[in-house]
Amino acid sequence: KPTAKELAQKGLPIRVGDLDGPFEDLVSLLSGFDLVISAIDAGSQLAQITLATAAKEARVARFIPCGFTTVCPPGDVMLIRDDKEKVYQHLKNLSLPFTVIDVGFWYQISFPTIPSGRVDYATPITPNVTIHHDGEAPNFLTDLRDIGRFVARIATDDRTLNQYVYTYGDVLSENQIFSMMEERSAERIDRKHMTAQEIEATVSMAKKAYNDNPKSMGSPFMLYMSQYNYSKYVRGDNSPESAKSLGYLNARELYPDFKPVTFGDFLSEVLDGKGVNPYA
Repeated sequence: KPTAKELAQKGLPIRVGDLDGPFEDLVSLLSGFDLVISAIDAGSQLAQITLATAAKEARVARFIPCGFTTVCPPGDVMLIRDDKEKVYQHLKNLSLPFTVIDVGFWYQISFPTIPSGRVDYATPITPNVTIHHDGEAPNFLTDLRDIGRFVARIATDDRTLNQYVYTYGDVLSENQIFSMMEERSAERIDRKHMTAQEIEATVSMAKKAYNDNPKSMGSPFMLYMSQYNYSKYVRGDNSPESAKSLGYLNARELYPDFKPVTFGDFLSEVLDGKGVNPYA
């Protein structure tokens, strides 16, 4: 991958392995590393079980699984969260030191589009003008560019060992986000509204489609997105109150000197043509 080549050009050693290959090769690959950070794709979460077992065998000191999602409890709220939970439980069963890091939702997929189309270049979702439920649920948001900076601090902190940690740049509701975009763009957004009942119905339909054809490319994605909307906007899981009840540590409290990109500054960049579509 081009990103791997860029890292190699900076002098970082690159080791290529196969999670489906011989287990001994994976152990050898991980030997000598103190820290493993998994950034595997959404549909391959359970492949981390083999990776974690190999990390234990290789005497890795800390394993950071692929959390990097919204705060949400396990238990049939979100399929992707339940897959992650299987990995977390495996880490605990192995007695492999770990840190789970959740980042809320990215800034880069959390802003509405506007009538002029001037921000369409920076978003994978067009149009994006829907207010979910009443639009009042507060949600953790993190700029993609800040995730690595947060992880660098969290991954080497003894206070975060065997803990769950959340990051954020801002905590905002959809209503606040839409108002911020209107104020900065001087354009009025023609909002659409999706009720809690409609969100729940979408989850039910997406579950059926997934259960009928789990190997389909589209059905897992539709289920993930509908469950994100239900968790974030109806249940209010991705919020300070929820994170506190689930026992998370607050990265902003751990690192009071950390200066994240604010959502307002991010919006200004997007409106100035300096944004980047994360899926382009």
